[in-house]
Amino acid sequence: MDEGEVTERGAHHVQSLERGLAVIKAFNADASELTLSDVARSTGLTRAAARRFLLTLVDLGYVRTDGKYFSLTARVLELGYSYLSSLSLPEVAQPHLERLSAEVHESSSVSVLEGLDIVYVARVAVSRIMTVSINVGTRFPAHATSMGHVLLADLEGEDLHGYFDAAKLEKLTARTLTRQQDLIAELEKVYRQGYAMVDQELEEGLRSIAAPIRDRRGKVVAAVNLSTHASRTTPESVEHELLPSLLAAARAIEADLASAPPTKAGHPKAGHG
Repeated sequence: MDEGEVTERGAHHVQSLERGLAVIKAFNADASELTLSDVARSTGLTRAAARRFLLTLVDLGYVRTDGKYFSLTARVLELGYSYLSSLSLPEVAQPHLERLSAEVHESSSVSVLEGLDIVYVARVAVSRIMTVSINVGTRFPAHATSMGHVLLADLEGEDLHGYFDAAKLEKLTARTLTRQQDLIAELEKVYRQGYAMVDQELEEGLRSIAAPIRDRRGKVVAAVNLSTHASRTTPESVEHELLPSLLAAARAIEADLASAPPTKAGHPKAGHG
């Protein structure tokens, strides 16, 4: 880095910190073991400077060496953990939704159960497929949505009885499940198979599939879904083409949530006003 660049970044800029981070970033999946010369070449540092940074990182436990080759240790994960620990569910989920929607070209969302409704806490809209606009904070009745079915399927005993005592199970389309016994049978199926599909129960033409997001104790704290228009898909194509990516996204969100403190992993609405 030349003197001009340092000056533009201000007097606060600590060049040695930047160089130390550059040394860490020199390692990746394709270059997990590097020699001193490799690191110097990758970072633009002199061999002497690269050696000082590498040996400092060895002293701190972030790098190991056999005398010739250097590699990162698991301790570097602490750097990412500090970031993940500060995030709420919406912040954790959003980048996963963006990757999911980019992969399958369908809208994706995360919601939590609040009373009789699901409440959207994160969303990536690829195209508008409903007559109403969906945003963070939008609510829909849980009984008519795929995410609602996933969230209700994890309720037990008094919680589930309390839901049915209060819910009206309003008929929103010709396909909406409005009889308690039918919905209970569906929830049992959802619980067994680990995902829910709702075919035009919330709105005609809307087909969606959802998976649970569990906390470190295995409790379902949220749901993630993909929504598509019924004219473009069949239930079979949704299960075959969308479900694997959806389940992978759910597991990835769970893994990140497991890195968060219990207060945030256990209260997924944190960060959502």
